[in-house]
Order: sequence, then structure tokens, then C-alpha cells
Amino acid sequence: MAENFSYEILRTIKVLSEESSGWVLELNEISWNARAPKFDIRAWSSDHKKMGKGVTLSKENLIALKDALNSLELD
Repeated sequence: MAENFSYEILRTIKVLSEESSGWVLELNEISWNARAPKFDIRAWSSDHKKMGKGVTLSKENLIALKDALNSLELD
């Protein structure tokens, strides 16, 4: 069952990857249902009319994620 919802991409912060199919994985600032903006990581079709599963983060969650990534030791 489909839910009715609205979204507005306020700004694209970073395109993380692009697929040959035209879908892009993006970090965006988005307002869902005309609410306060949140940060969102998900795949989008090239026209931004279709979206994949993703994760939406508050500013506090994004800061915590940034701190965790900065402390991560990559080989």
C-alpha cells in the first residue's frame, strides 16, 4: 500500500556514486512532508521522481556519523 508523502530536495551536498542505469547515490538535505530539513542518503533516479531505500539523519545524527567516520582507521 503506497503512502502519500511529499519531499523537497533543498540542496545536494554530494553525489556519492553514479550507476550506468542513471541512478545516483546522493547525500541531500531534504524536507519531508514540509517538515524541518534532515540529511538523507539514498539512491535516486536521474529525474529525482523515484527513490531507493535510504537513511534520514538529524543534524545531531549526522555529526555523530561524521565523528565516527573521522575516527575510523581504513587500511
